[in-house]
Amino acid sequence: MSARETALAALLRVDENEGYSNLVLDKALRDSSLDDRDRALVTALFYGVLERRITLDAALEPYLARRKEKRDPVVWEILRMAAYQIYYMDKIPDSAAVNEAVTLAKAAGKGKAAGFVNGLLRSLLRQKGTAVFPPQRQNRLQQLSVRNSCPVWMLQMWESTYGEQVTRELLEVSFCRPPLFARVNSLRTTKEELIRLLAEEGVQAVSVPFLPNALELTNTGAVAQGTCFQNGLFHIQDTSSQLCSLLLGAKPGETVYDVCAAPGGKAFTVAEQMQELGHILAFDLYKGKVGLIRKGAERLGLSCVTAAVRDALRDEKPLPPADRILCDVPCSGLGILRRKPEIRYKSREAIDSLPDLQYRILCRSSALLRPGGTMIYSTCTLNPAENGENARRFLREHKDFAALPLNLPAGVRRTVSEPDYQLTLFPQTNRTDGFFISAFRKEE
Repeated sequence: MSARETALAALLRVDENEGYSNLVLDKALRDSSLDDRDRALVTALFYGVLERRITLDAALEPYLARRKEKRDPVVWEILRMAAYQIYYMDKIPDSAAVNEAVTLAKAAGKGKAAGFVNGLLRSLLRQKGTAVFPPQRQNRLQQLSVRNSCPVWMLQMWESTYGEQVTRELLEVSFCRPPLFARVNSLRTTKEELIRLLAEEGVQAVSVPFLPNALELTNTGAVAQGTCFQNGLFHIQDTSSQLCSLLLGAKPGETVYDVCAAPGGKAFTVAEQMQELGHILAFDLYKGKVGLIRKGAERLGLSCVTAAVRDALRDEKPLPPADRILCDVPCSGLGILRRKPEIRYKSREAIDSLPDLQYRILCRSSALLRPGGTMIYSTCTLNPAENGENARRFLREHKDFAALPLNLPAGVRRTVSEPDYQLTLFPQTNRTDGFFISAFRKEE
């Protein structure tokens, strides 16, 4: 398959199967025989079209004879790809974008639509120099939606919660490639030694000022294939998750439960902070994900981490009280749009069903904590219903728990005003993923 055929197949797979974009793209590239240049084109087209879907649709729709007619998903994805090349990829001539779209339609078995594709894109090109791009909308929020390819309802939620300026900054950074961070396995090496060893592999690593044993990696290539990774000297983990693990405050000799642990990064960081002294039970609902936790712990040499299948909502099997519990619940993922841009197109109904599920997991997990113990509730989303509202509700309805102020490391900055037991991290402030952390203490 050509680069454009590979990108089209990957985009359709995300649409049809609601697959995670990073996993879909990795598989598409792994199964291809493309050279580095074509692989780079696939990646640019794939993520670019996903990120700009609303904008691209708004640019294409004026050239439809009947805008509400049923669209062939394959043909429409081809048109989006062509429009993305026309508006965002300066190195590709407009004529080439059109011609390749026609060729792609034929290769995809849509030969009858080739004339339609050609005609629509030629019309778009004729207007390109005069038509305003992104297309204009009279309503401010609709214009913001088209410009930033973000649903209106999401913009309304962010503006009402965080304010217009924070929302605007969040939208701007959502199109940037996220930095890559690693957590040093302090049981096997030091930060300084790992920086030296990674340099020998051609990977540049620099310290993260506000987190011990955190590194930012650049020039990584296939970092998981390197000797340092294979020898368990580090694991990849965003600084938001590293901070969450640090704020849990686990000490050597304690028992910790990570109730929604896959793929295990937080459990691994906590184990290293505990110096492998104590016991961490890392649970997940699915056997395959539990296998990933076990594999990761084995690579890092973390014998204190035990992974097991457990339903955080329904498992009645008794467990001894834990000293600390990490409750990082399934969420809408609105804090990781830079990594998975398809998340921005989730239905509001699907997201609205999550807070109740999260709250029930939080309540069930709290029963496993000993008096005097600490519990962290966290998500990788920016949605007040999943974050602060759940945290406040928990305190209202559980009088045996109290808010536990977060002892933030120097250098971690707050973006919005919130209680001292809560922290919402924004990518534009601390270069982390969007993330929420809250802490509770069970009364003696």
